[in-house]
Amino acid sequence: QVQLVESGGGLVQPGGSLRLSCAVSGFTLDYYAIGWFRQAPGKEREGVSCISMSDGSTYNAESVKGRFTISRDNAKKMVYLQMNSLKPEDTAVYYCAAEGLYLPVQAMCVRDSFGSWGQGTQVTVSS
Repeated sequence: QVQLVESGGGLVQPGGSLRLSCAVSGFTLDYYAIGWFRQAPGKEREGVSCISMSDGSTYNAESVKGRFTISRDNAKKMVYLQMNSLKPEDTAVYYCAAEGLYLPVQAMCVRDSFGSWGQGTQVTVSS
């Protein structure tokens, strides 16, 4: 049974940093993509950053390029999202998601092609 558990959310001032963690269990990571998505009130869910657990290739949405970095630790079954230079518009519930690799990770991220989801963690950027 696939399980994903997010942690690391919280309240941070504009310009600050947070690191989100996603603990994965219940499946072999090597053939999966893991993604970070976010959803703000009244807005559609957005693919923020995604990574192939097979070759480490990544995708970052334009809105977070240069500020967010996704990384993996296959041995620990962890995926991280380092978020720097946070802005109020980054405020949202952030979700970790997993799906078997069947397209390039960028395509999977843009198409929101993920079937297993965590419970989400709130990130609030405010002074």
